Amino acid sequence: MTDLQDRSRQFLWHPCTQMKHLESWPPLAIAKGEGPWLIDESGKRYLDGISSWWVNLFGHANPRINAAIIDQLSKIEHVMLAGCTHEPVVQLSERLGKLTGLGHAFYGSDGASATEIALKMSFHFWRNTGKPNKNRYISLQNGYHGETVGALSVTDVSLFKDVYAPLLRQSAQMPSPDFRLAEAGESDEAYALRCADALEAHLQQHAESTAAFILEPLVQGATGMAMYHPVYLSRVRELCTKYEIHLIADEIAVGFGRTGTMFACEQSGILPDFMCLSKGITGGYLPLSCVLTTDQIYETFYGDETAKGFLHSHSYTGNPLACRAALAVLDIFEQDEVISVNRKKAETFTSMMEPLKTHPRVKHFRHRGMIWAFDVADAAPGFSRAFAQTALEQGALLRPIGSTVYFMPPYVVEEEQMALMIKAANMVLNK
Repeated sequence: MTDLQDRSRQFLWHPCTQMKHLESWPPLAIAKGEGPWLIDESGKRYLDGISSWWVNLFGHANPRINAAIIDQLSKIEHVMLAGCTHEPVVQLSERLGKLTGLGHAFYGSDGASATEIALKMSFHFWRNTGKPNKNRYISLQNGYHGETVGALSVTDVSLFKDVYAPLLRQSAQMPSPDFRLAEAGESDEAYALRCADALEAHLQQHAESTAAFILEPLVQGATGMAMYHPVYLSRVRELCTKYEIHLIADEIAVGFGRTGTMFACEQSGILPDFMCLSKGITGGYLPLSCVLTTDQIYETFYGDETAKGFLHSHSYTGNPLACRAALAVLDIFEQDEVISVNRKKAETFTSMMEPLKTHPRVKHFRHRGMIWAFDVADAAPGFSRAFAQTALEQGALLRPIGSTVYFMPPYVVEEEQMALMIKAANMVLNK
């Protein structure tokens, strides 16, 4: 164990970690990053195959994002957004509005914050419009929306949620359209529509007390990259409109090109009432999240009465440095035609994975945009950790979710690096 690893274990509390495990599996001590690579203290390079928890889009130490932040540093690093404004946050709001079709942006610091903001806005909207009894929420089985108290209330991952159950507001979970749950011979589309029918049955009974339905469009990340047919989103939009409840699209993990379009909702042609964004919004540089909503919702908060307004805040809302990083990310998308380039890369990577797809231990191989995943049929206890350790030995940072192996690399990944990830996966599967 290096000095840095030992000090980290002694003084730092790592996220999503049983700290005792670090005695036998010390944290990777990273000294620097270059493009898709992480480099440790000894100079060993590791391919960042999961984009540093799904946030890094264009590689580490990206020169264009670096330059934008450095330029902003010479102007203003931070100013409170209550009573003040600044050019980067206004520009970012304008551009996100044009990209999404949603009119007003409210900023937070991370994905869970965005979830909290959207849930509070929805509740407050119904209160402002004389329907205070619409104060319950529904979400998908196996959905994940963050780990603050409000976000956990609409999350359905027992590992994170169960211990805090006494703190949480109850919500109802709808059947997940995850195609792996379909009956034998049932298509992914037919199963998605069957799940939508179950949603309607719930709304027929509970619409008058329901404020909003929150979901991850097309891919449920934290429970194993569960993917589903876009028709589900189309049907959900129809039902939310019919029964007068808000649709909250949690695009925190799937936005900014990850599913093959700029935002996953585009693949169903729908406009949600709220869209939550974070992770890739700054290319992995700085904490930032955003909730976009419609002009209609915004206008219900507008008036002379202070209490009618949305008074949520935190000190770093709309931080100029983070907004400049986000603007640089949007510039790269435009200038480099990232979406179309990614489609070609995805075709290449999918083709290269053919031996994995047909491996006898692999089931439910799936792919959408720049996400690939498969389940290991006979994964033994401890599989995830063993896989991650073997991958590190091969020079790849990959962290399975239970028995699900997934690849979510930065968009700057090239064929040689794709081959490295496949090699690492094969090493484990062939043991």
